Amino acid sequence: MSKRLEGKSIIVTGGTSGIGAAIARAIVKEGGQVLVHGINESEGHALVASLGPYASLCIADLEHEGSPEVIVAAALAAFGKIDGLVNNAATIERSNLKAITPAGFDNTIAVNTKAPLFLIQAAHPHLVKTKGSVLNIGSINAYAGESTLLAYSMSKGSLQTMTRNLANALGVTGVRINLINPGWILTEREDRDQVARGLEVGWHKNLDRNAIPLGAMSTPENLAYAAIYWLSDESYPFTGSVVELEQFSIIGRNPEKL
Repeated sequence: MSKRLEGKSIIVTGGTSGIGAAIARAIVKEGGQVLVHGINESEGHALVASLGPYASLCIADLEHEGSPEVIVAAALAAFGKIDGLVNNAATIERSNLKAITPAGFDNTIAVNTKAPLFLIQAAHPHLVKTKGSVLNIGSINAYAGESTLLAYSMSKGSLQTMTRNLANALGVTGVRINLINPGWILTEREDRDQVARGLEVGWHKNLDRNAIPLGAMSTPENLAYAAIYWLSDESYPFTGSVVELEQFSIIGRNPEKL
């Protein structure tokens, strides 16, 4: 039985840890090759070494103009073609209306919105050749967001609109563009950030069912399994989809007390 991504070459930004690393591992497990992009060299080299000849590393700062071309060139040098692009890299600055600064806002938009747009622009000619797909990793914060995630929420809202706009515009070229909006995911960064904000080590094991209905937080691996569908031919011909991956409705719910 052939694997779901057999022979496909895929770029994953922000791929050295967390959700990106989980997606990179899943790609290789399903028979694909992956260009792991990131800014942490030690994490990147360790991950790529664990994935063997099916992975290559590209270190590039998405704040810098020209990084999309560098990443696309690295993928072509490593694998000769591009079948998929996962725009996963994101920066998360906690700020509200009072605390937000122009510099912080510009940085968030540059990494979370501008870089994905111009990566798609740089990769598009190559994706046309393979009839490839783009998967943008958004956030349920795109719909409003927490008060302390103002710029981040705005950036993910823009990413969602961009996905639907480009899917509509580029469908005739054979390139599909979809987006998934994760909810609360237990990444290494989320665990570290919550401890830094005052929660006890192991906080995620003691959450109320009102916060996590199924009793355990969603993991990067859970998300990676879902990402494979959108990168594979199984999801053809769907494009312009925005899918929430959360344990409860973003609109609201009436939890049953257990």
